[in-house]
Amino acid sequence: MDKLRVIISNNQREVKIPTGIRMLVRRCCHAILQLEKFEGSAEVSVSFVDNEEIRKINKQHRDIDAATDVLSFPMGEGGKYDVNHETGAKILGDIVISLPKAVEQAGNFGHSLNREVGYLTAHSMLHLLGYDHENGGLERVKMREKEEYVMRELGLPSSVSYIAE
Repeated sequence: MDKLRVIISNNQREVKIPTGIRMLVRRCCHAILQLEKFEGSAEVSVSFVDNEEIRKINKQHRDIDAATDVLSFPMGEGGKYDVNHETGAKILGDIVISLPKAVEQAGNFGHSLNREVGYLTAHSMLHLLGYDHENGGLERVKMREKEEYVMRELGLPSSVSYIAE
């Protein structure tokens, strides 16, 4: 990978973004691209929103009228991406994270907000690169292994099961 541009916007006011979260998001994006041996420069957009906004986006794009933790909008298919003509970077797509939902899930799973936002970012980056866990099976297992590998590499290993009690 040559250069990575991560454009981060905060479009919510419910959760104060802790120091270091933006850098963590950039590190997660970079780690996934390194793991996947991505070639060339890349560009990713990450937006932090509230539950109401992600619910609206989920309804509009997936016809699911519920808040969710993260949504991914890939700009490429089969390894082919739109290109930013000014920079030559491949535009991977958009990631939308509900920070209130991330706070809630961090509490449910007993880990830090950093761990949750890092995980959601890694998860979405894999979606932008073409991975899909929706049908379960081997693809789901591969995604989880890659997500957890990156979390360990960034010093955010899983400390508990992902099954909330």
